[in-house]
Amino acid sequence: MKTLSNPSNSSTITGFILLGFPCPREGQILLFVIFFIVYLLILMGNASIICAVYCDQRLHTPMYLLLANFSFLEIWYVTSTVPNMLANFLSDNKIISFSGCFLQFYFFFSFGSTECFFLAVMAFDRYLAICRPLHYPSVMTRHLCNTLVISCWVLGFLWFPVPIIIISQMSFCGSRIIDHFLCDPGPLLALACSRAPLMEIFWTIIMSLLLVIPFLFIMGSYILVLRTVFRLPSRDGQKKAFSTCGSHVTVVSLFYGSVMIMYMSPTSEHEAGMQKIVTLFYSVGTPLLNPVIYSLRNKDMKNALQKILRT
Repeated sequence: MKTLSNPSNSSTITGFILLGFPCPREGQILLFVIFFIVYLLILMGNASIICAVYCDQRLHTPMYLLLANFSFLEIWYVTSTVPNMLANFLSDNKIISFSGCFLQFYFFFSFGSTECFFLAVMAFDRYLAICRPLHYPSVMTRHLCNTLVISCWVLGFLWFPVPIIIISQMSFCGSRIIDHFLCDPGPLLALACSRAPLMEIFWTIIMSLLLVIPFLFIMGSYILVLRTVFRLPSRDGQKKAFSTCGSHVTVVSLFYGSVMIMYMSPTSEHEAGMQKIVTLFYSVGTPLLNPVIYSLRNKDMKNALQKILRT
């Protein structure tokens, strides 16, 4: 990994400075308290879903097993950024080492890509359950469910190593300040000694493929689901089908809406403040909201959580 070099002198910079959310010391402490509470709520909310699925035999179905794995993923996704953010709120220098920066870069985007694949697999599960109900038990077996879960994790963690290794070998000159609360490719590439247009194009391509392919798969699944639901003769059947899919559609809308604003909007890279807010929403806000969405809109999950609270 190459170090940051400053052409104005011979000194070597040993890390980056994550600027985060600049404000007076009192504001930093207030932000620390707020995000610490949010982090605890995310951990407790997603852990509650995992415990509910594990403890309630009625939830040992592919739909809820996927949800439990998704909640497990959310815990690690938020942990890849928030603890370092909390430490920076109380730090005077806000320095992150080269290895720490690129490890955060790798894990944050790997967990994010794994989430994209999980959302696609969960949409496929709902398609089978609603459009192929008679074949669902024989198709979505425990073996297939486990295979899909493992595939999501493997694909997610194999999507970004090559571009991250290439970026880590670049030389960085001048300012070492990253105007963000995490190591993001945009600010990192802006610090490079020379522009790397091929790397920028390569990054755009792999990000577009990561977002577009699962998103089109999800949209295709729900178009087929809607077509099937509207053909149901019973209003109660339609209501039950919409209730089953509603939570997942809400989560997909929140996550993909914010991520696409961040990485597919032509102006997002020029607005540092907006970049932080949007990143904060999909990296912290959605993991906070997901347990609420799934528990409030799902009667079985709500009953399982209430049973845990009573014991």
